[in-house]
Amino acid sequence: QVQLAESGGGLVQAGGSLRLSCAASGRTNNRYSWFRQAPGKEREFVAAISWSGGSTQYAESVKGRFTISREDVKNTIHLQMNSLKPEDTAVYYCAAQSLLSNFRSIESYDSWGRGTQVTVSS
Repeated sequence: QVQLAESGGGLVQAGGSLRLSCAASGRTNNRYSWFRQAPGKEREFVAAISWSGGSTQYAESVKGRFTISREDVKNTIHLQMNSLKPEDTAVYYCAAQSLLSNFRSIESYDSWGRGTQVTVSS
């Protein structure tokens, strides 16, 4: 199983940017994704990247504003978040999927980080 550790969260004004990082230790997985969970809401898919080939997928709500990338040497996945909005406020989680499956399905992921808080003020 892989261990995941998120970092980079914080407080930012609307329109600002943040870069989240997810350090993965252990065996390499096929896909890594970011999910988020706002207070009182269900956890939702944000972005995904396959380790081999680097194909990416995004939720409609973040397309054009967020970019997911991987840093092979450091086994790290990044989420660059630009033009942040108050509705982006949530705890952001990194997740790893060993077998390629439905990237939107929370149940298909084998490992999860503890999350990092992102707060966007208006």
